[in-house]
Amino acid sequence: MAQPPEDIEARIPIVEETVRLERREVASGRVRVRTRTAVESELVGAELEQVTVEVRRVPVDREVEAAPPVRTEGDVTIIPVVEEILVVEKRLILKEEIHLVRHREQEKVELPVERRRQVVDVDREKND
Repeated sequence: MAQPPEDIEARIPIVEETVRLERREVASGRVRVRTRTAVESELVGAELEQVTVEVRRVPVDREVEAAPPVRTEGDVTIIPVVEEILVVEKRLILKEEIHLVRHREQEKVELPVERRRQVVDVDREKND
């Protein structure tokens, strides 16, 4: 076998691969969103309370040193009414008391109430 001459250069090509990445948008489907309002009727219950006040005038006609304070006894608020009368000396006479009596009544009621809420429907459509 023949030997190559020594003054010849050997060249080896070096090859390199490069990668280029490209992206593009492709529609793979569509989504349709619809909203609608649903109205539902439901009964709601509540307890109502009513307070009334009865006024009673209670005669006392008793002499007192000073005007008594307003006081409460249970559901009764007592408001003293005094009068000064002129005698040889001044005296404070408790003429009457005003008694305010509270009466409570409770009543259960049910009323129809419309309550609104939104419902969302989503339909997915695929492209072929």
